[in-house]
Amino acid sequence: MNAPTFLPSGSTTRRLVPGILFAAAVAVVATLAAPAVALVFPIPAMVLALVIGIALNKPAAAPIFQPGLTFCVKTLLRWAVALLGLRIALGDIVALGLGVALMVILAMAATILAGFALARVFGQRAEYGALAGAATAVCGASAALATTTVLPSYKGKEADVAFVVVAVNALSTLAMIAYPPLGALLGFDHQTTGVLIGATIHDVAQVVGAGYAVSETAGNTAVVVKLFRVFLLLPVVLIIGWWFARAGGHAENAKVPAPVFAFVFLGLCLLNTAMAYAPALQPVYDPLREIAILASTWGLLIAIGALGLGTSLSAIARLGWRHIATVTGTTLVILALAAGALLVL
Repeated sequence: MNAPTFLPSGSTTRRLVPGILFAAAVAVVATLAAPAVALVFPIPAMVLALVIGIALNKPAAAPIFQPGLTFCVKTLLRWAVALLGLRIALGDIVALGLGVALMVILAMAATILAGFALARVFGQRAEYGALAGAATAVCGASAALATTTVLPSYKGKEADVAFVVVAVNALSTLAMIAYPPLGALLGFDHQTTGVLIGATIHDVAQVVGAGYAVSETAGNTAVVVKLFRVFLLLPVVLIIGWWFARAGGHAENAKVPAPVFAFVFLGLCLLNTAMAYAPALQPVYDPLREIAILASTWGLLIAIGALGLGTSLSAIARLGWRHIATVTGTTLVILALAAGALLVL
């Protein structure tokens, strides 16, 4: 298999510039507008970038923008996801303990399988089930974007991804409000409540909000559990890509991914872990790490802005209640499994 091309050649760079600039402008506007919008309703900049992009779908359909938008959704997205590895240190994950780690892994696996099962029950494509399951099981919008890179192309794919991004954010916001009192209702102490929050809420921002709303102990625990789920993005993406490559009905469209970005993600995670034992290098490493994390954040914002620019609002409007039911179902599955396991542990 030939290695994928991640960077454009000099001869194609000029063709990419208009689309990249358009998507970047959407990301900037979303970032600047998010604080003002949050005064009315807390919408993350990533979701806002998607909404703004969808609103500008018609002008973005001009041929001049297409090469750059495609580059953002495919290539830039992969590298932005790879840089997420710098957020994770293996020592924090080890500190969770074997029981919690196994519970999280099993709940995530069951949630992804539930995505496939619910999609089939509701007459949807298996690809949508993969998107819903992965976004719910791992880390919301980032997982949906990473998963789309290994799915075969099909009509309506962009609308499916956009819908999942919006849905998991809405459900995460509801969970941020509901799960802290749920932990108290179930009789959990602060640490166990933190595990519940980190193991079930989709997006990192809402995990932080819910966890620290309970206590510092709950917040710290929730963040570590959530980062463990983010770490598992690598095997999730690889397994989903492998499954679609082997599935008979999709084999002619799907390809086994050459997941360079996924292995970069793992390598950066290991590097971040090693740097904790090299204090002499940290004055140099820490600023570079912050720059790379910032680049990852902006890369994801630009990629999701590009996704929105390529998504028709009418296509999303046609999706219907079945799409809502699938994402809601996977959300309830991971909550029920995690809560049930913590009651037993």
